[in-house]
Amino acid sequence: MILFPAIDLKGGQCVRLLRGEMSAATVFNDDPVAQARSFVAAGCRWLHVVDLDGAFAGQPMNRGAVEAIVAAAGVPVQLGGGIRDRRTIDAWLERGVARVILGTVALTAPDLVKEACRAHPGRIVVGIDARQGRVAVEGWAKESARDALDLALAFEDAGVAAIVYTDIERDGALAGVNVAATASLARRLTTPVIASGGVASLDDLRALRAYESDGIAGVICGRALYDGRIDLKEALAVVGS
Repeated sequence: MILFPAIDLKGGQCVRLLRGEMSAATVFNDDPVAQARSFVAAGCRWLHVVDLDGAFAGQPMNRGAVEAIVAAAGVPVQLGGGIRDRRTIDAWLERGVARVILGTVALTAPDLVKEACRAHPGRIVVGIDARQGRVAVEGWAKESARDALDLALAFEDAGVAAIVYTDIERDGALAGVNVAATASLARRLTTPVIASGGVASLDDLRALRAYESDGIAGVICGRALYDGRIDLKEALAVVGS
């Protein structure tokens, strides 16, 4: 199972939100490149980067910070936030981003996601952010009536590299990851699932790894790394990578 340390960008700084609320942002580092290098030095094999401003604006807003991270990291970077058209998808992949995460357009323009999968095999991830099982989009500002599992199943044959499943109610709250919901989703899919939201301890990582054979291929960890609740090297040992 892969551990993806999260670098969430707001105004060029590394921040963490509480349940997706931009007004509840905590700045943890004003140097995203230094943060990326720190994660890699500890042994991380991937980085998970989100352009939070872009998620709300619907277009890239932290381009310089993302490009600097990609150039300096030395490991693959997956990027989400404000990627909502083919031109932006192509541009980020050409600039060295390893995988792009498509969230809002997975709900509003599924054909675009499938087209991107055909053009860029293995480099498209679908982000499904759910509040009480229902998909939320546009930086989690809008909720839909679409069920998370139903949306995930719609991309089973599209060639999606992974599904990032985020429980919004737990994101940034350090309340523990929703293992049951994530494992349930993974069991219904052939697409690998990456867990996100609420990781607060090494026990959360152990609980997720117990379902690795069910399809949980990774976990995104943010606030608990930044505030020291989880030691990154210990976390990497728990997940096995």
